[in-house]
Amino acid sequence: MKRVLICAAVVAATWVAPLAMRTPLAQTPAAAASSTVARVIVKFRSSSPLLRKQALSVTSQHTAQAAALGQRIGIALDTGRGISDRSQVVFGRGLTSKQLAARIAVEGDVEYAVADERKHIVAVPNDPLYAAGPAVTATNGGPVVGQWYLKPPGAAGDANNTAPAAINAQQAWDITTGSASVVVAVLDTGVRFDHPDLKGGNVLPGYDMVTDDASSGDNDPGRDTDALDPGDFVTAAEAANIPNCSPSPSSSWHGTQTLGLIGAATNNGVGIASVGRSVRVMPVRVLGKCGGYDSDIQAGIRWAAGLHVPNVPDNATPARVINMSLGGEAACDQGYIDAIGQANAAGTVVVASAGNSSGHPVSSPANCPGAIGVAALRHVGDKVGFSDIGPQITIAAPGGNCINTGTGQACLYPIVTTTNKGTTTPISGPPGAGYTDSFDASLGTSFSSPLVAGTVALMLSANPSLTPAQVKAKLQSTARPFPTTGGTAGIQACVAPVAGVDQGECYCTTSTCGAGMLDAHAAVVAVSGVQASISLTTTTPTANQDVALTSNSPLNPGQSIASYAWTILNAGTSGAAIIGANDGASVVVRPTASGVFVIQLTTTDNTGFVSTTTLSVSVVGPVTPPASAPEAAPSGGGGGALGVGWLLLLLAAVLSLAGVAARERAALSAAPARPGRTD
Repeated sequence: MKRVLICAAVVAATWVAPLAMRTPLAQTPAAAASSTVARVIVKFRSSSPLLRKQALSVTSQHTAQAAALGQRIGIALDTGRGISDRSQVVFGRGLTSKQLAARIAVEGDVEYAVADERKHIVAVPNDPLYAAGPAVTATNGGPVVGQWYLKPPGAAGDANNTAPAAINAQQAWDITTGSASVVVAVLDTGVRFDHPDLKGGNVLPGYDMVTDDASSGDNDPGRDTDALDPGDFVTAAEAANIPNCSPSPSSSWHGTQTLGLIGAATNNGVGIASVGRSVRVMPVRVLGKCGGYDSDIQAGIRWAAGLHVPNVPDNATPARVINMSLGGEAACDQGYIDAIGQANAAGTVVVASAGNSSGHPVSSPANCPGAIGVAALRHVGDKVGFSDIGPQITIAAPGGNCINTGTGQACLYPIVTTTNKGTTTPISGPPGAGYTDSFDASLGTSFSSPLVAGTVALMLSANPSLTPAQVKAKLQSTARPFPTTGGTAGIQACVAPVAGVDQGECYCTTSTCGAGMLDAHAAVVAVSGVQASISLTTTTPTANQDVALTSNSPLNPGQSIASYAWTILNAGTSGAAIIGANDGASVVVRPTASGVFVIQLTTTDNTGFVSTTTLSVSVVGPVTPPASAPEAAPSGGGGGALGVGWLLLLLAAVLSLAGVAARERAALSAAPARPGRTD
């Protein structure tokens, strides 16, 4: 036992070598003195020897992994926060984050290594025309059209200002006002819990994932349970200590604004209505001053979806929907692919804003597989100038726009939502509670995304069995077509975005702005009844044998199926045909050859809701009989050749008959002749 302990101590010592014993690469004096801190997200392969379990805490384990990895590549590495059991942040000096990521990524037991960069709020575009808009006056109020974006299309509240892009949540509420069992996590700057429209059971406590103390601003180091937004204004001194950061004289209260659109208390006689109305919303703070790091955002995605994050208690109320009104101009890297993919696998729908770079390519993470990317529309349905676009966009929704505005004039179509009246630090309690309006306008794809996230929450309230893929498909199939008229005179159709090239207002296409304009009512209707689903109960469909299929359409309480209708849409080469009844919960199909057939099931539930689905079934060839088995007799009326077995039997019969005839002739010749008979 003593010898085993000694061996274990030696192994541990090689993994947890002190900094003084590391052998960094030779560096120039300038590089060695550099204060640049490289941040990289590393995910080890499951087979990595660095993941061997030791009698250490999770933090010590990550420290050991970073130290051993640093020894291997010859660069002193310090450990950061863990993201999952196999991924963590590491720090290095004397090179950039991308350079360090490239060095680590070539290691055989590293699944990926990507730079831990910052993402930023995309609420207000940073283009000069928007930053230098009409001067703000002491006047406040508006807009005349109120929350025009939630109303039925074409009914913006003003007979002279219709809004074809409105999402029609008003009629969706006739079906459901949301379920408290559906949680929407809002990954943002946190929230002001003291706002009257955000108090009570709708808003859950959430979590603070910001690990960078320089940008956190909450005087509470590291991750903690307090998702309160302390404000994100930036002084010149603070900006000097935060990478790629500039001073900002005011706080955005961005998380309070996005969260309010999804889950502000509704029908309470105060303030605004929200899309989700009765769903619960959960702030997950991932952004501080000048944004937030990818590692904190990815950890927030995982935690919100109910997945484990090291050194953080698991989320007791996992979110079915995640909204991220944030992004950065970059391709989707493996870290986001990993986090979003795992969230989807856990049943969580991820919604993200496209970005506000005036028609540039879609920002990350909205451009990631598995994310529902959202572009922004003007009230008439064309692309608002600031919105980014591209083929990764799923759908488009209102993002607010101001038309015919001059100095001191009100913005006609802003997005109205909850905010705080404090300029830099918050004003606590009811005196600080406020709402954006025509003079403090909320504009950006940041506000398009929550409208979609809130709609998804209504869809899941109506049908909790939906998967992320089904939600996306229903959003797209129920979207209204983009208009081709009504925009500013002279604008053209949107074209494929080019990095660095602005593209302002334009008419959306399905290749640039998604499937169409969000229609909350149509989306909820499409999922509110029983969804048809087919189960193949015959494990190996074979030609000339019966194939059984059954409806396995999931039922919610109070639902039943009133009728079934089965149809072969395409028999292909299989010759498949339905045998017997086609109006029951099950059906039998008989294929006559190999191939693929497509069968359709249409169900009508007890409310009259009709749903249709299809299933492609592959059929293999008929089973070949064993070689020892006798061949079957040919069918009558044919003319086909006899099998070898039959020929042998026939020959034996002929020979037997010939023998009998010969014996009879011999007997006759030996017998005496009878009188009166002649042969």
